[in-house]
Amino acid sequence: MTGLNALDLSRISTGPGVYLMCDSQQQVLYVGKARNLRARLRQYLRGDDSRPQIRYLLRRVAQVETLVTDTEKEALILENTLIKKHRPRYNINLRDDKTYVSLRIDTREPFPAIEIVRRVRRDGAQYFGPYASAGALRQTLRELYRLFPLRRHPWSQCRKRERPCLFYQIGQCSGPCHGHIDSASYQRMVQAIIAFLSGRGEPVLQLLRQRMATAAQQLHYEEAAALRDQLRAMEQTLEQQKMVSGDGADLDVIGLQPSEGELSLCLLFVRGGRLIGRRGFSLPWLQDQDELLAAFVQQYYGGDTLIPPTLLLPLWPAGHEALQLWLQERRGQRVELRVPQRGQRLELVELAAGNAAELARQRADQGQARQSVLEQIQQALGLKRLPRRIECYDISNTQGQHSVASKVAVYDGEPDRAAYRHYRIKTVSGSDDFASLAEVLQRRLQRGLREDDLPDLLLIDGGKGQLAAVAAILEDLQLTGQVELVSIAKSRVRHNARGRVLERSEERFFRPGRKNPLVLRQGSAALFLLERLRDEAHRFAISHHRRLRQQAALTTILDQIDGVGPARRKLLLRQFGSVAAIRRASLAQLQAAEGLPPAVAAAVWHFFHQEKESPDHAAQLDDSAGAAGPR
Repeated sequence: MTGLNALDLSRISTGPGVYLMCDSQQQVLYVGKARNLRARLRQYLRGDDSRPQIRYLLRRVAQVETLVTDTEKEALILENTLIKKHRPRYNINLRDDKTYVSLRIDTREPFPAIEIVRRVRRDGAQYFGPYASAGALRQTLRELYRLFPLRRHPWSQCRKRERPCLFYQIGQCSGPCHGHIDSASYQRMVQAIIAFLSGRGEPVLQLLRQRMATAAQQLHYEEAAALRDQLRAMEQTLEQQKMVSGDGADLDVIGLQPSEGELSLCLLFVRGGRLIGRRGFSLPWLQDQDELLAAFVQQYYGGDTLIPPTLLLPLWPAGHEALQLWLQERRGQRVELRVPQRGQRLELVELAAGNAAELARQRADQGQARQSVLEQIQQALGLKRLPRRIECYDISNTQGQHSVASKVAVYDGEPDRAAYRHYRIKTVSGSDDFASLAEVLQRRLQRGLREDDLPDLLLIDGGKGQLAAVAAILEDLQLTGQVELVSIAKSRVRHNARGRVLERSEERFFRPGRKNPLVLRQGSAALFLLERLRDEAHRFAISHHRRLRQQAALTTILDQIDGVGPARRKLLLRQFGSVAAIRRASLAQLQAAEGLPPAVAAAVWHFFHQEKESPDHAAQLDDSAGAAGPR
């Protein structure tokens, strides 16, 4: 390892590999790959990149480590592994982006079912999607089940039933579990659904028209009317999926739109020639476009995501040959990267670029609105600088038990969920919110000083007492002028004798050195943001506190026994029924318990009978309990 400025390029390999840029604390800031490591690092040393993010990154770099690989593909895989391990600040991060749903059908089963999943696995099943709206997808499935009554429950559960389920009674399951349909007829329904999900909806619609005509000829008018409504619903579903490709191919199309400091990216999903959805991303512009595109493809398709046979791109990503081989390995089938130059596929890339430009415009408008809100907060609270990063803290406990703290954060007016944290209160006993806040903020700010990561504004849920406790911590750490502080006190409510609300005061904000509280205009965007942040911190603290209480409620006296952990505790309770029954059980009964080692059985028996046994016998059982091993 060596600093970037002192880097001796003559000692750097000209082959493929991965480089890691670290700060003075040896924290990894950025992980990159290169076909030629020496040439790539020379670009950084020249300093000809004018982007402010790159300049800021290079100012923090104190060490550079290089790892040489045999091939560019190995470098890509290693880079992906190191990014997941270190989570560098300056690599793109898609972890917080939601996962779209897909449909899974395993045709190898005798009676396949449709499953809604969020993870695409290489398990031999067929996957369809992704779909943006899980609600809309379930509505479509309800229509499909009326047409093609596949089973609705797991096959293992179906086979245990003594009679068909309720779905069979209402005509939305064909009852394969009780032999009401043969495998061949069931498979025909499965193939019809696969055709519909693959974009070939016309055979399904034709079948529906035939069934409607047959019902009308037999004078079954109610059934014909129901089929007519289903036909209209299916036609509307297909109309919502715009036909954009005449060849009926499955494609993912990526469009780019550069903007100041960011790169907007739009991903279109084309299945069976129909546009079924899109996703938008805003990426920090820390790399050249080809490198950023390669990083996006690598991270997005590196998760549990459906990989189509063809990706249409606006330009060739860096190392596209290795990237294509990597995608093929993940999919298990051929994957083709294409940069179209003419025709319908070029129009698709332009359509994606147009969507990316619209996303960039919307984000710019939202950014201006958020900037205005932050300026209102700065002016209303008398802050010295714009509060770009705001952190809010709250304490939750029950009569001093299971005391926890929560931290939630917003950055430039948007929730920064990656910065959310829970804290266990370690040094404070009982219900002391002031001391608990002081402990948590001291831990947070000391770490912020070490990592050069301090908030602009601390928002504390409470009044003057909580404010004074945190202000003392800021003074001790000499951060009084560097980190702004404000507390928010809940509005006061006055009731009449019948409990009706007569008067509700306004939210009050307290600042250090100011006697009277500040009041923000009711209905203002600034007040809404701060109230929402306070409520989110409260929700986050309460949810964690409830989990701790539930875990404590599940703890029994069995957890005090060496060799008995959660799994063996459940095993004992399942076989004996209660702790009292375990206490009454003999040593032979415990040793006969299924899945319980003899040494652990002896430890359990000794735990409940140690007062009745002689010292010699207790010591013997102690030795047996010690042999039980870790919990």
